Amino acid sequence: MLSTMRFINLSSLLSLLILPVFSVQFNSVRAQQQVDDPDNCTSIIVGKLASVDGSTMTSHSCDSNSDRTWINLVPHQTHPKGSKCAIYLEPKRIKSPNDPDAIEAGYIPQVHETYAYINTAYPVINEYQLAIGETTFGGKREMHSNEGLLDCPELYRLALERAKTAREAIHIIDELTKKYGYNDYGECFTFADPNETWHFEILGPGKGKTGAVWAAVRIPDDEVGVSANASRIRQIHPDDPDHYLASDNVFSLAEELGFWDPDSGEPFEFCYAYASRTSLGSRRREWRVLSTVAPSLHLNPNSENYPFSVKPEHKLSVQDMLTLFRDYYQGTPYDMTATVTTVDRHGNTVKSPVASPYMNSDTRRLLKVPYERTISCSRATYVQVTQSRNWLPDPIGGVVWLGYDNPATTPHLPFYCGINTMPESYMVEGRQKFSRDCAWWAFRRVSKLCAFRYQPMSQHVAKVWGAIEKQAFADQPDFERKMDILYKKDPAKVKELLTRYSVDLANKTVQRYWDLGDELWSIFNNYF
Repeated sequence: MLSTMRFINLSSLLSLLILPVFSVQFNSVRAQQQVDDPDNCTSIIVGKLASVDGSTMTSHSCDSNSDRTWINLVPHQTHPKGSKCAIYLEPKRIKSPNDPDAIEAGYIPQVHETYAYINTAYPVINEYQLAIGETTFGGKREMHSNEGLLDCPELYRLALERAKTAREAIHIIDELTKKYGYNDYGECFTFADPNETWHFEILGPGKGKTGAVWAAVRIPDDEVGVSANASRIRQIHPDDPDHYLASDNVFSLAEELGFWDPDSGEPFEFCYAYASRTSLGSRRREWRVLSTVAPSLHLNPNSENYPFSVKPEHKLSVQDMLTLFRDYYQGTPYDMTATVTTVDRHGNTVKSPVASPYMNSDTRRLLKVPYERTISCSRATYVQVTQSRNWLPDPIGGVVWLGYDNPATTPHLPFYCGINTMPESYMVEGRQKFSRDCAWWAFRRVSKLCAFRYQPMSQHVAKVWGAIEKQAFADQPDFERKMDILYKKDPAKVKELLTRYSVDLANKTVQRYWDLGDELWSIFNNYF
């Protein structure tokens, strides 16, 4: 059967593709819509017995057209007695590590010692291998309060500056929000330390109030969990602190606000009391992750609820995690490329060269392709997958595999939590203006060029990122073995070598991607 694609004027299609490609201006109205109907991130959490090597893993796809692109390393610091810690307004929108326009919203007492951490739009991992992933689930509008001082990114920062374990981070967040209040929308933090993984959800206490309401569930060591912009915590059991933690007001606030009646006979369920499970785009991503790692469960892609976590039928590696983040529902009825076909010179109906899972809304309407919110997302600012490993010294054991822009077109590189600095090009903000000094643009340009003729161009790009990742994973065991041996003699030298290793690999990859962008113009120029 002939596809619609045969009758589309190519110049018209290219105009639809190219107009939005290099737009980087932040639209505050759209950002507000995304907060109210969040659909911006995915996080997958892996217990240490569910991974191939004993790592705990957490992750975060920062799928936003507004978050900052620069990444830096905040060092370990000590502070004089009586020091104050500045709290910033919307810290993820600060333009650079020393942004003079950063707005201080207030102050809290500083602790004597703060830990080093890798700092993105949402801080990633600290020097003790405590890592965090994130997704926004919004929650009921009645929960949001402007009375508090602390928002989600600042809680991330404070947790990584002050905590060594996931449990400690949760308790610190509880203490801080009780005293200073939480002023953001519903958020899920996915914590991983070298021994445990936790799924933590927090919301404001309601209009006009200071505080927060939250609950946390431990992911079993041999299981995998997921968060995809929807609250997932249902029944909780605070009398079992090994597996559940919650704020003191978790039940009473729901009763006070009329969200739950203890006399009704209905059990308290956190996600229904304070949020909802209505988003199919969120639930389908949950289905895809859980059904991929445990296919024998035969989960229904249209269900409202899934198991909170599942035991994977095969233990997961970092490579498996990245495969999940590159998933666009291939082989399912929800693959947006499946119906974008053409007829080849032999008369066979085949997938069109321009079929892409990342079509913009204009192109989807033109081709009458229903939208699906897939795990892989062209809006991604970056994707991170962390490893925390209890058998290695902290500077070596904690590593974040980090890739800029769409994970489907980008290699993910190792940055150890013991490094002293990020590459210079990673510390340059690129949202407001294209710059060859900014690493993000090297990857962004390649990703967006692939939109013109996605099938052949993405395959060409995959050969490049695939080779880079393959080599990085192949080099990891021997490099870490040498660093482990050296650490017993010279920890400072190890940090120097970790930094050199991560920075050199990143610099080489950034340059390769600048060259790759030029290659794409040359190889595929007849199609532009």
